[in-house]
Order: sequence, then structure tokens, then C-alpha cells
Amino acid sequence: MPETEYGAATWWIVGAAVVILIVVLFFRAKGQKMPGPHVFRASRFSKGNLLFPTQVAVTPTAIVHYTPELFGGREQSIHLAHVASVLIDRNLFFSDVMIESSGGASPVRCHGHRKHDAVEMKRLIEQFQSEYYRDRAPAQGRPPA
Repeated sequence: MPETEYGAATWWIVGAAVVILIVVLFFRAKGQKMPGPHVFRASRFSKGNLLFPTQVAVTPTAIVHYTPELFGGREQSIHLAHVASVLIDRNLFFSDVMIESSGGASPVRCHGHRKHDAVEMKRLIEQFQSEYYRDRAPAQGRPPA
């Protein structure tokens, strides 16, 4: 009989390990980076990002804030022309970024980014805004043909 009890305990341990592995792989998959060259993911060690780290993608036309959830995710985007300001709150270990829009929508707030990522986010937003308005300025100033 001792072999049977030992065998059952082994199966319980193996089963628990498999369940833990599946849970870990699930949360790892939910935290994968979004596609794109300028995607900034918050640290899992920061407040509110342990299981589902928030991400910010900065593109030449928009800023996309994505937070994965257990089922699906929450995504908010602001067109580059509607970005009014970018605030970086540098804390001891991580930085919080708040991107306010001129359209009256709620600002994008993301916590737990590395300090250099937050500064790079702001730099990219300002660079893309400059390019966006530089490309559109000549079209508005041209006399009608």
C-alpha cells in the first residue's frame, strides 16, 4: 500500500505543477508586447501591472494605450493632432505618464514605465507632432489654383 499512496501524492504534485505552469504561461501571453517599433510596456513590478502590464504605442498618427484584461483588453487611442500635453511624473523607481487631449476626452494615464521609456515616449510624441504639422502647413498656406 505505501507505493499507491506515494504514487497518488506524486500525481497531485505533477497536476499542481501543470496547473501553475498553465497559469504562468497564460499571464505571460497576455503581457506580450503589441506589434510596432515604438511600444512601451510597463514593468510588472509596478503598481497595477503585475498580471496585466499596460502598454503604450506611439505611432506617427496616434497614441494607443492598451491594458490587457482577463478576457479581452481595454484600448484607448488619441490622434496626434489632439494631444495637448504630456506629463511625466518621475518617482523613485518608475515613471507615470499622463497624456492629455485637447478634445476633452479622459487623459491617457499609465503607471510603471521605466524613466528612459517615459522620456522617449514624450520625445516621440513631440517629434511626430512636429512632422504632422510641418507636413500640413504648406497645404493650408497655398493660394487656390
